[in-house]
Amino acid sequence: MTVEMKNRVQELLEQKTRKIDAGEETIYLVGPVRLPIQLDGETVIFQWYNWLKLKGEVENFQELLDQLPSLQLADAQQSSVLVYGDFEQAEEALVRMHSICHTGDIFGSKRCDCGFQLKQALRNIVKHRTGAVFYLANHEGRGIGLFSKAMAYVLQENGYDTVDANIQLGFSDDERNYEEAIAVLRALRSKPITLMTNNPNKIQALEEKGMNVAGRAPLWGDVSEYNKNYLQTKVERSGHLSEGGTILHVKS
Repeated sequence: MTVEMKNRVQELLEQKTRKIDAGEETIYLVGPVRLPIQLDGETVIFQWYNWLKLKGEVENFQELLDQLPSLQLADAQQSSVLVYGDFEQAEEALVRMHSICHTGDIFGSKRCDCGFQLKQALRNIVKHRTGAVFYLANHEGRGIGLFSKAMAYVLQENGYDTVDANIQLGFSDDERNYEEAIAVLRALRSKPITLMTNNPNKIQALEEKGMNVAGRAPLWGDVSEYNKNYLQTKVERSGHLSEGGTILHVKS
C-alpha cells in the first residue's frame, strides 16, 4: 500500500469514527453506515453504528488501525446500534435496548419473545419516523453468555424457571450492564427518549446515568405455548410490567 493510499484510508475511516470518553476506557464509535433492512417485505434504510471499547486511549487514529488485526475481535462480538430518521434532532424518538439472543434473533426460537421484540421495535421506529435499536452483544442470556445460556436451557427443560436456572449456575437473575450503550446514546442524542421495554430496570439504568426518559412503550406479543411460562416468569419474578400482571392470548 502506498503512503497516499494509506493516508486516504485513514482519512475516510477517521471521518466516520468518534471517540467517547468512558473513564479509564475509551469507546470508539464507527458510523453512520447506510444499511438497507428487509422489513415486512420492504427495504427500509437505517443508519448503522458499531462501537469498540478499549482500555486507555490510543495516541493517534493510525495506532487504532494498527491494533485491529491483533485484537481478535471475531472472538467476541461487539455491540451496535441501528438509527432511523433524524435521531439527533427529532423532538420525540423511540429507543430499544435489545439484548442479543442467538436462538431467538437468528434461529427464530419460540422459547422466548426476543425475535418478535427486535422486529416489532424496528417496525415501531419506522412508523414513528425516528428512533434507534441498540443491539447489545454482551447481554446474551441476560448477560451470562451463550454457553451458560445453553446450560440454563437444560435446567429449564427439567423444571427450573429462567431465574432459578441462572442462579443455579452461579449468576444473578440479571447480569446485564448498560453503561456502554448509555454512553453511545448520549453521544447520539441529548433530547428525551421513549424507551420500548417491559422491564423497569432498563428505565432505572438510563435514568441513573442522567438520561431523560420521557416515557415507556410496552413490547408484548407473540405469546405461545412454548414461551408462556418464560413470559410469566418475567412478570412474576423479574418485575416486568404487563397488563394486570398476566400474559394473555396464548397461541397453540
